[in-house]
Amino acid sequence: MTKESIIKLPVIGSVVLFSYRAKSAWGYYGKPLGYLLKWLFTSREITNYTYDLDDCNRNYLASLISDITAVPFDTVTTYFKEIEEDSELQMHISKETKKNSLACIADHQARFGRRLGWYALVRILKPRTIIETGVDKGLGSCVLTAALKRNKEEGHEGFYYGTDINPKAGYLLSKDYAKYGRILYGDSITSLKQFNEPIDLFINDSDHSDDYEAQEYECITGKLSERAVILGDNSHCTDKLLEYSLRNNRNFVFFKEKPHEHWYPGAGIGISFKR
Repeated sequence: MTKESIIKLPVIGSVVLFSYRAKSAWGYYGKPLGYLLKWLFTSREITNYTYDLDDCNRNYLASLISDITAVPFDTVTTYFKEIEEDSELQMHISKETKKNSLACIADHQARFGRRLGWYALVRILKPRTIIETGVDKGLGSCVLTAALKRNKEEGHEGFYYGTDINPKAGYLLSKDYAKYGRILYGDSITSLKQFNEPIDLFINDSDHSDDYEAQEYECITGKLSERAVILGDNSHCTDKLLEYSLRNNRNFVFFKEKPHEHWYPGAGIGISFKR
């Protein structure tokens, strides 16, 4: 074996190793990049991306809610199916999205993602008062009021309050769904300080800075009902809800989304509750 061939062997090995490692990494990112290219031409969403959950991820969410609320797994999945098959809600979201935005046809379809969990919790807990800070176009508002509407049909009254600094936010909360909730426009911290009803379900989804999120939780301290549940829509980015839960003797769990055939890696739900 010549000196030149001895030198080349490590080089060839490095190239093979590099190729193997690149192929392995591409296996994780190849599909999301493909979904990204498709999304660029079929959607006009610029924030609050919508998607369905992967089937396995959907079941994990159902199992988590089942454990927290002590209701059977099948009951939770029944509520998931209930909203997924709610043709009235689907039609409402499609029509209002088409009327109020420049969205593509693909964006007219209601895709709930982690909000399936929001809906199931409302159907299970039967809250009298819900607050969601940061409503954007109002997809979450419609999910929550759709659950309140079903609860009322079963004899359980409830009302939803959304807060948003944008006076044009919440356009999806209209028609029949507006009977079960309304938007409080202005700074969320100001709105929370002025709110005087007991809160049964609180959802943080407004300004996603750590400090602002922490301030919202402090504002509702003393206003939460005994069995109140707090959902953090920013818990995949900050640990403020965990910190709040530890300071206030509350349990905390986190659910991480896995979107179905979408480039976005998913957000999640931080859940703070008492047994």
